[in-house]
Amino acid sequence: MPGSAPLDVLPLWALFMALLLGNLLLDECGFRVGRLRARRTQKESDAAVNTIVTAELGLLAFLLAFSFQIVVSRFDVRRHVLLDEANAIGTSYLRAAMLPDTQGASIRHLLREYTDVRIQATTGASLDQVLRRSEKIHQQLWTEAVAAAGHDARSVPTGLFIQSLNEVIDLHAARVMAALGSRMPLIVWIVLFAVGFLSFFTMGYQAGLTRTSRSPATIVLALTFVSVIWLVADLDRPGEGVLGVSQQPMIEVRRMMDTPPD
Repeated sequence: MPGSAPLDVLPLWALFMALLLGNLLLDECGFRVGRLRARRTQKESDAAVNTIVTAELGLLAFLLAFSFQIVVSRFDVRRHVLLDEANAIGTSYLRAAMLPDTQGASIRHLLREYTDVRIQATTGASLDQVLRRSEKIHQQLWTEAVAAAGHDARSVPTGLFIQSLNEVIDLHAARVMAALGSRMPLIVWIVLFAVGFLSFFTMGYQAGLTRTSRSPATIVLALTFVSVIWLVADLDRPGEGVLGVSQQPMIEVRRMMDTPPD
């Protein structure tokens, strides 16, 4: 998978702990370096260092906002594509009732299985197996649609079904792209981590240079920064974390398929 896939080797909790410890370690290193520099006869300007710290924290806040906007917009895309796919599957299932009995029954059975497969994609099933099975069902559905068209190529119900089936297949590709091909770029993660580490190093350096006592507020700031990073990473990972796209539209469509008509 493109984008930030290399970071997926770390679970979200491990990413949280690694960033928290890394930031605190860089803050401590900066503090010790600042203490060493403070012993020199020619001291640095406190105002200049304070300006640098303020600028780095401002840049860090900008990058956090930029990253959050990226993942939220793509989260919304995944949610809308899922809703569109559920609607397309439901429409195809209803239109299949207007096809000849032989093809109609087979198509409705395949659409029920296809919906189950799409739901399984979010319940821990192997993603490769889900994609292969989805594409196999696409082929079977298209074969049945061709057979239905062979009975009467000018049939309006057949044409409507083929139109909705095309939409189902297209939305499958759109959903795969939204989930796997639209991750946050790795370079954005690298720059974000680098700016965060450098910001904490500079804050520690400023504290050591001015010979001030260590403040517990540094730990609070580190926890806040890492919590926002965890939230961004959670939104960027469709198959992991607690902020996943609700599958309720697909579940409702599957329930509709099992409900007998009045």
